[in-house]
Amino acid sequence: MFLIVGLGNPERKYEGTRHNVGFEAIDAISKHFGIEVNHKENKGIVGKGIINGNKVILVKPQTYMNLSGECVQPLCDYYDVDPETELIVISDDVSLSTGNIRVRKKGSAGGHNGLKNIIQMLGSNVFPRIRVGVGECENGDMVSHVLGRYNEEDRKKVDDSMEKVIGALELFLQDDLDGAMNKYNVKEKVD
Repeated sequence: MFLIVGLGNPERKYEGTRHNVGFEAIDAISKHFGIEVNHKENKGIVGKGIINGNKVILVKPQTYMNLSGECVQPLCDYYDVDPETELIVISDDVSLSTGNIRVRKKGSAGGHNGLKNIIQMLGSNVFPRIRVGVGECENGDMVSHVLGRYNEEDRKKVDDSMEKVIGALELFLQDDLDGAMNKYNVKEKVD
């Protein structure tokens, strides 16, 4: 069984913001594979189904971003999910260009409070993740950047990135995380 978690904030006012790209990814995965995400369970909204022969649970934590681990860690325990091999977390990344994705086997929180809380609650930073680029903060106000909305061009890039997220997820579920990293991790150009 695999736990696939998209990070975001639960209130309607956060829909469409950069910080909620993890929720958007779960919505895209849900639609693509026909898995309804509509059941409340352990501080999250979940959907259970099958993707390419694998049992999965799609999760949108309802704890707000900074407390995401309060949903993820108990679900890992309850379903006996090994975070190192059976958990994948999808989140926004301000260090990636809008619409690019980066797949990792493990890593630091990189300043992301949702990932930071999951790492704290699991007691480990060793769990796969897909980070979706939402662009750098240009005005110095990180909170307004991640809670802000995309312009039309960036909105299209993020919508298009969902195909990459689904492709990377399918490789992960085939036990080919290296293949997902090789295919989807784009080297960013340094100016």
